[in-house]
Amino acid sequence: LPGPPFTHQQMPRKMVYYGQTSCEQDTERYLDVVKYVFSCYSKEVPLIINTMGWVKGEGLLLLIDIIRLLSPSHIVQMDVCDWKAMPPLTPEHVHFSAGLHTKGRQQSKCRQLGVGDMESWEYPEEEDMSAPQHKLLYVNPEFPRAGMAGEARVHSGVLRDMSILGYLGHLQSPDIGAVLPLHSLVPYQVPFNAVALRVIHTDVAPSNIMYAVNASWVGLCSIPEEVQCQTDGPVLLTQTPLCDCLGFGIVRGVDMEKKLYHILTPVPPENLRLVNCLLLGNIAIPNCVLVGQQGIEGEIPYVTSDYNYSL
Repeated sequence: LPGPPFTHQQMPRKMVYYGQTSCEQDTERYLDVVKYVFSCYSKEVPLIINTMGWVKGEGLLLLIDIIRLLSPSHIVQMDVCDWKAMPPLTPEHVHFSAGLHTKGRQQSKCRQLGVGDMESWEYPEEEDMSAPQHKLLYVNPEFPRAGMAGEARVHSGVLRDMSILGYLGHLQSPDIGAVLPLHSLVPYQVPFNAVALRVIHTDVAPSNIMYAVNASWVGLCSIPEEVQCQTDGPVLLTQTPLCDCLGFGIVRGVDMEKKLYHILTPVPPENLRLVNCLLLGNIAIPNCVLVGQQGIEGEIPYVTSDYNYSL
C-alpha cells in the first residue's frame, strides 16, 4: 500500500526462503511454509494476508487450501464482470469444495435427497464448528484492463530485481557519497564446515555444487540441528529444511584451498552468529550487478554475449 516493495523494506518477524518465484513445482512445501510462518502470529493485532495472483486451475485449489488453513475473518475478492473462471469464495464454497491437498466436506443428506425421499430424511449433524465463517467482500473493479494478466510477469521480475538491489543498498555507507561497487567491499569469510548447504530447486551433483554456489544469491538460514562435519566440508543437506531465514547474501567467491565461502550481506553480525545454513534457490542476481560495476576491466566472470538459445 505505501508503494512498490523496494521502497519500504523491513526485517520481517518470521521469514522462510522458499527459493522460487512460483510454487507450481512444490505446492506441498509451499503450504508447509505458510503454516510455519503463520505459527508465529499471536493474534494480538489484525493480520492482512496478501495472496498470490495464481487463481486458475490448481492455483485456485491451492487458494482454497490456504483459506481453510488460515481461517480468515474476511475475504476481499476482486473480480472482473465477464470472467467466470473463479467462483465467489463464499463460506459454503470453501467448505464443500476440494482443495489441492485438502478435501471438502460432503453435503448433508437433507441437501442431497429429493422431495420423495422425506421418509429417510435425517436431521443434519450439529453445525460444523470447523466450517468457514468468514465474510466475503466482493469487489468489481471498473478501471481499464482490470484482471488482464498481460505484463504482470515482466513487472514482477523488474520489481524483484529492484527489491534485491534495494536490499544490497544496505551494504553502502549511509553517508551521501559515491556508491561503492560490490567488488570493493570486504566479504565475510565462512568456513565450509560451519554451514550446511542445500540447493532448493533442482538436483546438483556434489562434484558440481561449488560451481552452482559461486556468484549466487543465497538465503542465510538457521536450522535447529548443529552442523557437524568430520572433514573440512562442504556440508551438504539431502533435504530442504523448513527453517528461519535471517536475511540474504551474495556468494562473491569460493576459496577452494582455504575452504572458505566469501559472502557479502547486510545482515548484522549479531544475527549472522545464528546462521548455520545456506539455501540456494532459483533467484538470479540482477544482470546489472554483474555487468554494471565500476572498475572492472577485461572479461566479466559468468557473463557471455554469445549464448546459444537453441541449447
